[in-house]
Amino acid sequence: MQVLRAFNIFKPATCNQQLLTLKKHPIVIAIDGTSASGKSTNSKLVAKALGYVYVDTGAMYRTLGWYCLQKRVDIHDAKAVAAACRKWKTSFECVETKSHLHAVHLLVDGYFPDKEIRTAEVSAATSLIAAVPKVRDWMKKKQQECVQFGNLVMEGRDIGTNVFPDSNFKFYLDAKLEERSARRAADGIHENLAARDQRDSQRAAAPLMIALGAKVLDNSKMTSAETSAWLLAEIHKLMPVGK
Repeated sequence: MQVLRAFNIFKPATCNQQLLTLKKHPIVIAIDGTSASGKSTNSKLVAKALGYVYVDTGAMYRTLGWYCLQKRVDIHDAKAVAAACRKWKTSFECVETKSHLHAVHLLVDGYFPDKEIRTAEVSAATSLIAAVPKVRDWMKKKQQECVQFGNLVMEGRDIGTNVFPDSNFKFYLDAKLEERSARRAADGIHENLAARDQRDSQRAAAPLMIALGAKVLDNSKMTSAETSAWLLAEIHKLMPVGK
């Protein structure tokens, strides 16, 4: 993986030269949806096809979950988690992956725990800390700062409803529960997605829901290639002239 220097809003660098001309009014493509609905795979495909920067907001929450476990923060104590979120030292960097995808990483003390945040323990912790309102407020602010990198494809659960509600490019991916469970199982992950859906949709802070004006796709019987092609076609319909 080639790591490019971290951007700031005053010194945009080489992560994607095409983005620089659109610095003042970057496009944000918001892709929300349920677990295992193909958000990550298809967001990466769309970002790569358009030459946009990919942002995985779920990884940001996972990074906080990992951090809390590392620092022995009681993840069941909302105040303790919120305090940890206020105090940890973070920064952004834009990296170019081996597949030539440009992606934003949230670093903790200059480190991105790429593999560490994908464990079952971190997943369980993330589900708890993501429900803390002050955590979601912090994450919203940080995710909005990602526009410093230019045009984005941002995936998550509340991007179109909470983080960038004014975006003209809002999508919601879903699939039948049995299909999503099969996808997880194929990846060697066994998770109670019905319970996850309930937690996500019923939490008080920024619950999972379809954003106003979002285009919805049930991709239960579609491949990633078909899903990303549909997304790209819809995006091009919405794209302003000259973009």
